[in-house]
Amino acid sequence: MTTNTPDADEPDAESDVSDQVFEEIDNRRSLTGWPLVAVAAVGITFSAFQLWLGARGFVFEFTIPGVDTIRLGSLSSLQIRAIHVNFALVMAFLLFPGSSGTGTITGRIAAAPQTFRDRIGESPLTRVAEGLRRGVWWFFVDEDSTRIAPSDLVLILLSTFPTIYYLTRFDEVTNVIRVLGLNGAGTLGEVYPWLAPLEVGPLAEYTFAYLMGVLAILLVLEATRRALGLLLTLLVSLFLLYAKYGYLLPRDLPVARTFATSQLRWGQIVQNLWYTVEGILGVPVGVSVRFIYIFILFGAFLEMSGAGKWFIDLAYSITGTRKGGPAKASVVASGFMGMLSGSSVANTVTTGALTIPLMKRSGYSPEFSGAVESSVSSGGQILPPVMGAAAFLIVEYTGTPFADVVIAATLPAIAFFFGMWVMVHFEAAKRGIGGLDRSELLDMGPHMRRGWFYLVPLGLLLYYLVIARLSVGRAGWLTIAATVALIAAVAAYNERTGPYLVGAISAGYALFAVSQFTVGATPIELLYGAEAADVGALGSLRQAAASLPTIVTAISVAFLLADPSGDAPLLDLDDDVKSAAVWFDQRAGSEIASSRAGQFGAFILKAMDGGARTATIVVVAVAAAGIIPGVIGITGLGGSLRALIISVSGGSLVLLLILAGLAAVIVGMGMPTTVMYIIIVVLLGPVLPEFGIAILAVHLFVLYLGLMADVTPPVMVAAYAAAGIAKSDPFDTGKQAFLLSLNKILVPFAFVFSPGILLIRTRDGEGSILTAADAADLGYFLPEVIAPIVATFLGVYGLGVAIIGYYHTDVSPVSRGSLIAAAILLSVPGMVLLPLGTALGFVGIDVLLYTISNELIARGIGAAMLLVGLVRNRRRASTEPTAAPADTTGTASDSDASTQ
Repeated sequence: MTTNTPDADEPDAESDVSDQVFEEIDNRRSLTGWPLVAVAAVGITFSAFQLWLGARGFVFEFTIPGVDTIRLGSLSSLQIRAIHVNFALVMAFLLFPGSSGTGTITGRIAAAPQTFRDRIGESPLTRVAEGLRRGVWWFFVDEDSTRIAPSDLVLILLSTFPTIYYLTRFDEVTNVIRVLGLNGAGTLGEVYPWLAPLEVGPLAEYTFAYLMGVLAILLVLEATRRALGLLLTLLVSLFLLYAKYGYLLPRDLPVARTFATSQLRWGQIVQNLWYTVEGILGVPVGVSVRFIYIFILFGAFLEMSGAGKWFIDLAYSITGTRKGGPAKASVVASGFMGMLSGSSVANTVTTGALTIPLMKRSGYSPEFSGAVESSVSSGGQILPPVMGAAAFLIVEYTGTPFADVVIAATLPAIAFFFGMWVMVHFEAAKRGIGGLDRSELLDMGPHMRRGWFYLVPLGLLLYYLVIARLSVGRAGWLTIAATVALIAAVAAYNERTGPYLVGAISAGYALFAVSQFTVGATPIELLYGAEAADVGALGSLRQAAASLPTIVTAISVAFLLADPSGDAPLLDLDDDVKSAAVWFDQRAGSEIASSRAGQFGAFILKAMDGGARTATIVVVAVAAAGIIPGVIGITGLGGSLRALIISVSGGSLVLLLILAGLAAVIVGMGMPTTVMYIIIVVLLGPVLPEFGIAILAVHLFVLYLGLMADVTPPVMVAAYAAAGIAKSDPFDTGKQAFLLSLNKILVPFAFVFSPGILLIRTRDGEGSILTAADAADLGYFLPEVIAPIVATFLGVYGLGVAIIGYYHTDVSPVSRGSLIAAAILLSVPGMVLLPLGTALGFVGIDVLLYTISNELIARGIGAAMLLVGLVRNRRRASTEPTAAPADTTGTASDSDASTQ
């Protein structure tokens, strides 16, 4: 936050705290020197590989103009996925320590020398124990998370073996293993004759393909333990053991009989989990290859460009002077940043370092400040157009175009953030918290002129996805290319070069357009031997526009190389980029990286490195999570679970939704959102559509409820991160964050019962995005789209007042209960009508209560209850002898009833 307050250095101090908090939660190494360079090199290579896939697909070839096309080869989808996972494993073993020396085994080894000294004194045995301890510590242990241990290098080497087998022996995978199983594959000596002398023990007993599959599974589990903790590792291991030993469950017990399986061999399990698209290399990793990584990389490019800082400052400029302005700015800024990071914890520590201190300084309690930040940060993953990684899994699992997912998710996301806005406003009114003085904030006009171009990538992304309807991967690649071109132009621009730069870019565009019009190809395409085509005048302009990122980047880089040290007044890259440039120059003894040309290069490399670091956790998570549906598929557990779930719910949609919500929250505790989503969708996803719910509504429901886990005690990882920055009580922070996030429960229940909120119309259980014809059908559109949307926003408003307990004056407990009931009737009348109809059926009254007309009546009753409650509280406030507390700063004239 670049305010000009006297305490403007406070966020910087808090930013150090946020870094410490993130390191404690994330458990990453703090590397320096050559290890840091090595990690960056692997990360940049990983990102370059993914950028190639986004731009050129699975064919690796390039053309040298005037020479020839050099073809390196083409890879299958499974081979690409194996390489993708391999990169993530290497990054995980480099970034996360295997042992810090505090575990049970290492603790006993560490204590052994002293134990021997206490019992037998100094002796050869004591020296052996001490030597063993030192050897173990040198090979395995990284106490301070600052070095790469030799065991990490061994694991990195081992991780390449299964991938090399995939690349060199893919014919055996497709033609032998898929037909004869792993037992039909070759042994080590048959695959690599020069390694035949090593065929002893297991290397002689099992086929090489089997050993590589086992190795891959074990390495994924180890990477999961390091990057994501023991909980997920144990869960996945439990599924593996179930696949092998589930047949031992007694079939004469009702529940055990449901989970009993047929007997499977380890070879069948390994083959299914590593050599098919049903396990580790299944749908989740496929989505990561095609969609997730490229969008994480886009977020990294946008963040490293300085857009993150600019959006936060923009949020403060817009909302800072309003009642409770810092908290409202947190709502807006965290929404922006959540789109970029896709991680509740990362979003919390990134924006929280800036927003939490200002919230505390303006008068909010530390607990409430941390609760607001963690709550809105966990909601960033539901905000279009970027959303989080789970959104791309929704695309794959439902077969829904990403543009439709964006459209469907927009109104629910706005409803959630509107609810947060309402609550921070009334908390400010309750405590008499005003806004910041305008002099403490950046002026909107200059700020927009200085960074309006940061909006261009988001606008292009929406255009590519919603209007042009490009594939997700293609849209991500084009948006990254546009972002790079944009920052190149910004780096090259100043008052002296500006006119020449604009003129050169215009000339380049004109050249491409004329070339397209006259010969049907761009100059670059002609160099590569493209054939001429008649595209017409309009087509030539359109084709030249598609080449604009290339034109802008090439010309801007030429300007940078011609004058690398000139000034760049609009260039304001992220602090991480500047720090990396300074780090390089200090060690190189130069000012290369600190120049504007060097900063542009540092921006690209840092974004590629940062994207790989962020994506590593996601890729490891989806690889491990892929084991779970793989086991469910090979054991046939899915059908049994479906029958059991329906039986437990008694066929009640309300009860089934409650059970699904509880399962999502419980499974999501301490796990990445993607893992939670995969598990819940695999277990419950096939059940809910049987009740006539649109499949997209089902998947968004699971996503919303799963995000609640990030702020639900006792795990509440996002709330813990916020509490560390706010220096508040973690449990109280988590409790308040949970209450503030209750809209993440109300809103998904609302759109499950009323898919019109998602702008979806359901016909015969199939949902589709609304069309103009649907909007023209007023008999449908008004009661099933407009009414639910308006009612949901009113319900969110009422729930916000009830949670904060203030509306002009304190709200009594009875009035709070009435407002909560009004919120439910407004947003989810089906949650009342369905159980009431069932209850009446038990006493012999057979009546269908859950109808459109009854829904409208229930919403009307809810609206009346909300209005009566608010009016009553306002009148009570006017009769109280003392007025509500005045604002302590800023705009004291703001009305309590207004949410600005």
